Amino acid sequence: MKKTLPYLLLFILALMIWNGITDHGGMHVVFDDGDFDGPVGAVFGTVIGTLVMIFVAVVLALVFAGVGVVLIAALFLGAVLAAISISPLLLPILIPCAIVWLLTRRSAARRDPKQSAA
Repeated sequence: MKKTLPYLLLFILALMIWNGITDHGGMHVVFDDGDFDGPVGAVFGTVIGTLVMIFVAVVLALVFAGVGVVLIAALFLGAVLAAISISPLLLPILIPCAIVWLLTRRSAARRDPKQSAA
């Protein structure tokens, strides 16, 4: 699929260009008081459509980037609130862990005096 996708997209683009060159019957653009049809209407409509799609893509990219920043901030806030709300419940578990950690650190410092200096 990865190898055929570019060829498929080029084929569809070629079909769209061929349709725009040979068949303009359905294209009719009204801009202010002027009516554009035929090849001029096709080119004018294609250019306006391309500009509109580029503008929409830029606006959507900015909106999605802003939503992403807000989402990351909300996740961070939720994690901080969860840690704050759980911390009193974890205190009975943390006290024995701290005691064991201090005892192992103290016994390791007695075995290797260089480690305690660092």
